[in-house]
Amino acid sequence: MEMTDRAISIHTIRLFGAKVDKSKLRISSLQLLNAGHIPGRIMQRVDAVFERWAFVYITEGRGYYQAGEGPRQQVEAGSLFCLYPGTVFQYGPHDDDYWDEYYFTVDGDRIQEWLDNWSIKQDGVMKVGCDESKLHKMEMIFRLMETGEALNLDRAALLLENFLFELTLKAEQKGMTTRSTLINRIVDDLTSMVYEPLEAAALALRHHISVSTLRRMVLEHSGYPLHEFIHRLKTAEAKKLLLNTDHTVKEIGERLAYKDVFYFSRLFKKHVGVSPKTFRDTIGF
Repeated sequence: MEMTDRAISIHTIRLFGAKVDKSKLRISSLQLLNAGHIPGRIMQRVDAVFERWAFVYITEGRGYYQAGEGPRQQVEAGSLFCLYPGTVFQYGPHDDDYWDEYYFTVDGDRIQEWLDNWSIKQDGVMKVGCDESKLHKMEMIFRLMETGEALNLDRAALLLENFLFELTLKAEQKGMTTRSTLINRIVDDLTSMVYEPLEAAALALRHHISVSTLRRMVLEHSGYPLHEFIHRLKTAEAKKLLLNTDHTVKEIGERLAYKDVFYFSRLFKKHVGVSPKTFRDTIGF
C-alpha cells in the first residue's frame, strides 16, 4: 500500500500489512505483523507508546532516539533501534532535517530469545552500517509480504530474523573493534607517559571516558590495576636506563617522575626481584 501524508514525509510512504489467517502460519514463535518504508521522514514522535515490538532501521539522514528517562542518543545513517511495550519514546529527525526509515513490527516468543542471546541494545542505538545489500534484503521481505500468502509470510519472518541477526552481529563486531582500538590507544598513551606523573582524570578526559571506565579497561586488558600497570611500565623503562646509561638510580627515579628514590627502589625490587643497583651490577656485566 502506498500513501502520502505531508505531515510525515514529503515523499510517498509504503506500508505492508500481514493480512493472513494466523492458523495457516507454520512459524508461531515469530510473526511479522507489518512493515514500512518512510523516505524523507520529517515527523517527530513525542511520548510515543507501542503495543508490539518494532525494529527501526535508518538508512539516510540524522535524528535522535530516547527510551523512557534514558539519554537522548544520536541517530544517523546505518542506525538500528527498538520500540517496545511498556516504555515511552521520543524519536525522529532533527528540526529542519529528515531521515529515511524502514520499520518492522513483530510478535512472538522468539523476540525474547533475541534479547537473551543476541547483542541487541534494547534502549540503545546500534551502529550497523548501510549498503545496497541491506536495502535489497528489506525489499525482498516487502515482496514476500505483498503476496499475501502464509508461506511467504513465514519466509519473510525468517528472512527478517536473519537480517536482524546479521545487523546485530555487525554492531557487536564494530563495538569490539572500537573497544580494542581504544584500549590500544590508552596503552600507547600510558607507555609514552612513563616520564610523567600519572594523572588519571586528564588521561580519561583525553579519551572521552570516565576514570572508572579507564581503570576497568586497563584492568581487563593487562590484569593489573591502573597504578600498578603504570608502575610496571616505568619499571621496564628503568631497566633499559640502568643497562644503557650511566645515570644514577636517583637520577633514573627522578626522570621517571618518582620524587622519592627509596620509593622508586622499593617498587623496582617488588616487580623485578632485586634492587636497581643489584640489577645493574648483575645484568650489566
